[in-house]
Order: sequence, then C-alpha cells, then structure tokens
Amino acid sequence: MRIFLFFTGIVALVASEIARVYFIMPFPGSQVDEVVGLAYWIHTNIWWLRASGFLLLAYPAWTLFGETNKYIKYTGFALLIFWVLVVYMFNFRFLADKMFYQPSAKVFYTTTENKVAGKNIVIGVHINGQAKAFPIEVIGYHHQVRDTIGGEPVMITYCTVCRTGRVFSPIVNEKIEDFRLVGMDHYNAMFEDASTKSWWRQVSGEAIVGPLKGTLLREIPSEQMALQAWIDRFPQTLIMQPDPKFKTQYEGLEQYDEGKTEGTLEGRDSLSWKDKSWVVGVPMGLFAKAYDWNDLLTHRVINDAINGRPVALTMEPDSISFHAWVPIARGDTLRFAFSDTLKVLTDQSKSKWNWKGECTEGKYAGVKLEPVQSYQEFWHSWKTFHPNTEQYK
Repeated sequence: MRIFLFFTGIVALVASEIARVYFIMPFPGSQVDEVVGLAYWIHTNIWWLRASGFLLLAYPAWTLFGETNKYIKYTGFALLIFWVLVVYMFNFRFLADKMFYQPSAKVFYTTTENKVAGKNIVIGVHINGQAKAFPIEVIGYHHQVRDTIGGEPVMITYCTVCRTGRVFSPIVNEKIEDFRLVGMDHYNAMFEDASTKSWWRQVSGEAIVGPLKGTLLREIPSEQMALQAWIDRFPQTLIMQPDPKFKTQYEGLEQYDEGKTEGTLEGRDSLSWKDKSWVVGVPMGLFAKAYDWNDLLTHRVINDAINGRPVALTMEPDSISFHAWVPIARGDTLRFAFSDTLKVLTDQSKSKWNWKGECTEGKYAGVKLEPVQSYQEFWHSWKTFHPNTEQYK
C-alpha cells in the first residue's frame, strides 16, 4: 500500500504539471482537439491537484529515509528528483511567457533615422493623424507589443504559427487591461488578462474561457504591407526598431517575411490550398472568403463579390503589399485591371487609381474607395477560425 500510494502520488503530480502545459503548447497532438476547456480547468485548479498528489506522496516519501531495501529507496529518490525536474521544466522553461518576453525598450525612429529595410513586412496603424509601423519579424517574437497611437492605447499582436497580425484596443470593462502570453489554442496564440485570468484568442480577440468568456476586444483597423509602401503612404510614420536585447531571437525569424523559415510550424508551403499555404482572408459580417496568394500574385487584381457585396483585391508591384476595397464609385461597380506599363490600377472607364484607393485621373477623379479589412494568413488558420469560409477558385 505504501509503494502504491507513493507511485500514485508521483504520477498525479507529474501528470498534472505536464498536462497543464501540454494542452496549450504546440506539442505533438496537443493542438488538434477541443481541449482548451480542460486545459483551463487544470490551470485554475493546479494547486488543488498538487495538494492531492502531496497528500498521497507525503508519508511514503518520508519513510524512504528509513527504507532498508536499497532498490526501493533509490528508485523512490530518483522519482522524486524526476518530479522536481518536471516542475522546473514545465513552470520555468516551457511556459509561453518564459520563452517569449516583451521588449525591454520600445524605440521608434522617423524615416530618416530608420534602420529597418524597406522590403520588410510591417503591420501599419494610423489613428488620429499619427501613423506607426511594426515589423512582423519583431512583433512575431514578442507576440504582443503595447503602445499608444494618436492618443489611443493599442495592443499590436502577431502569431507566427498562424501568420495572423491583429491590432486591438486593450480596454476591458472600461479600463486598460494587461495581458500575458499563456499558450496556444489550435496553434493560435492565447493571452491571459491580469484581472479575471480569462484566456483570449489572438486571431479574434475573443475570450474563449474564463469569467469573460464571449467578450470581444475591439479590433483596430490595420494593414500589412512592405515598409516602403507604408512610408509612401505615410511619410511621417514612426517605425518600431528591433530591441538589441533580443537580437538572437529575431535572427530566428530573419526569413519569416519570405516564408523561408525552417520548421513545420512557421515555414510556408508554396503550393496552393495546403495547410501552410498563404491566403488572403476577407471577412464581411457573417461571411468570409479566402483567396489564394499565388492567384493574387499572378493576376495582381481579383474582382469578386462576398455575399453579393463587390470586393476588389489588389497586389502592388512589390509583390508584398496587398489591399482590399469596395469597388463602388458614384454608384458604379468598378472592375479593376493592373497596367503593366503604368504600374497602376485602371477600371473599365480607363480611370487611373493609386495604391491608396484614390482615383488620380479620369471619370472618378477625387474618389477614394472604402477599404475592407483583410489579412494574410496560413490556410490552416483561416479555415479553422472561419469554418464557413468560401474558397475563391
């Protein structure tokens, strides 16, 4: 009975420590099923689980000091050491916020001081007349960066495994909330708020478990494009610079922009409609549609409709910066084409349009199109979090 209680206590303690982290980190098989509820229960009840294991283990462990059978004694001590090692690894090494840290200092330069290459991809945000650019190879390591733009607090987020960039207001229940990276759900980053300990999904800003389950963070419009394209649009923009303290960590994402990162989690499949293929996802209310990145690169323009509402997707000559607009001007539905010679967009009236969605010459001169929020994403992520999405083929 003493040996049985000892082994039962060890198994309970080790299993609870491993399960607490296993279900919310990208271990083999951990991100496939709907286990976030179980993971949250283990997380919130971990001290009760530890106490139960201790009660089973305490007396048998104490008797090990007087055990005459050296095989039982040494095996018991070895298991105790193994448990201590598990506690260390799964509480100080494998936890998400022990692997990915926040910047020690946020430094923004003007375009004249900037050290980030113009071809690098950024998440751009423009609020109340102020523009800022955040390189995804920087945000991708930190997963979130808090800042203020145009007087508004913002939470810039990025998940490299889903290739999802989102910007949210961190205001919850009328106060600015603090968040920490807690793990993943279906390979998407999850954050835990400091006040209620609810878990929030990065791709949607939704609390999926905890007291605030169902609550949504307000998303702030953002665009993903090459830094030079963002500068062309907002010459006075500020650009976030890499934190020298994390130089080694950033080096692991040096080729992430191009999809050439090694590894199955963050690398790109250059074929179409594979799990790690790139798509452009466009949500419109209750509807959503995915467009193959390879198609957009080939055609430069896709004229389409989502639930009857026209939408135009366009790709700039840099083959990095993309846009989505509602192609309606003065009551007319436009169909765009890319001019290889002029490197601009034209419509059926031969009017010319720039990459800001503005007509610069022709029948619709002075018109500015309504932008549509769109995202570059891995196909596995878009179809997981938009299960009713259509595919454009």
